[in-house]
Amino acid sequence: MGMPPVPEPSTPDPVGGPVESSRRDAPALRGAGRKGPKRLPRRAAAGRRSFTATLRSLDELAASGARVSVRIDDLDGGSTEVLAGDDFITLPVGGLGVVPLLIEAAAAFETGRLDPLEIIDRASVHGAAHGGIWQHLKAPALPLADVAMLAASSGDALAVNALLHRVGLQSVRARVEQLGLRRTALLDRFRDDRGPDDAPHLALSTAREMAQVFAGLVNSTIISPQVSAQVAEWLSLNHDLSLVASATGLDPFAHENDQHGLLFINKTGRAPGVRAEAGVLGGPRAGISYALIVNFDDLSIAHRLRAHDAFRVLGVELMEYVY
Repeated sequence: MGMPPVPEPSTPDPVGGPVESSRRDAPALRGAGRKGPKRLPRRAAAGRRSFTATLRSLDELAASGARVSVRIDDLDGGSTEVLAGDDFITLPVGGLGVVPLLIEAAAAFETGRLDPLEIIDRASVHGAAHGGIWQHLKAPALPLADVAMLAASSGDALAVNALLHRVGLQSVRARVEQLGLRRTALLDRFRDDRGPDDAPHLALSTAREMAQVFAGLVNSTIISPQVSAQVAEWLSLNHDLSLVASATGLDPFAHENDQHGLLFINKTGRAPGVRAEAGVLGGPRAGISYALIVNFDDLSIAHRLRAHDAFRVLGVELMEYVY
């Protein structure tokens, strides 16, 4: 990569603290191949292609000033690390940070603390025109379970705000701590404008922790098998397949039962200068969990498309890995 690995701090800062230093060096990508100028990722089976195109694309992004964090784990090898680059660094992740909220909502449904059929009126919730469809629907109220589904499947800002209002930010933070996510935090609701008294970002996390969460969901180890299954079911309906998932060829609106046996769940996050995605991809040869976070200067469409291209390159090589 041309740059030595950045050593991980021995004692991580608590979640919710300041984002790591503004270092803009190339990410410290590491793998099993330690010899020579390239540090190639480990492989669970011989003959699989390395992530050379991904490494090159992320190097170029980092050289342009972007902050890049990536993690890939092979689930068939007991969550063996395949590729990691600055995966411990805390970065803004946009709507990807909604995943802990979905986990806490599912846990509350399971224990009976919340009724999934409780009706939520959107007029009682802080609005946000950030994105989503509920604000355009005629139905002014929905059951809480449907609100959670909208939050997971379309990143609906109003649905996220409604779910967070009902579940409670403190409950989500307690759940994050209980899950051992030291560098993940849901800080605030969606807002059209963030003032000086508001949290600077919706959420923070790391590529390592997001990859671990998605691995836990498909392995049924997040709280309970029922909670894991519920959250995975919501996320399997996600419509945003435009980044890493663009390489899968799946139908964005109907991909939970793919005819070619591809297992896939994901969640994306978007904010000004922020693109993030985490998920699980399973094919005939392997199953992997992954996360990629890119923070960049969103100065033009060209800057944005360059960031998007890195996600798509990763998607192609992930498909080659599992197929």
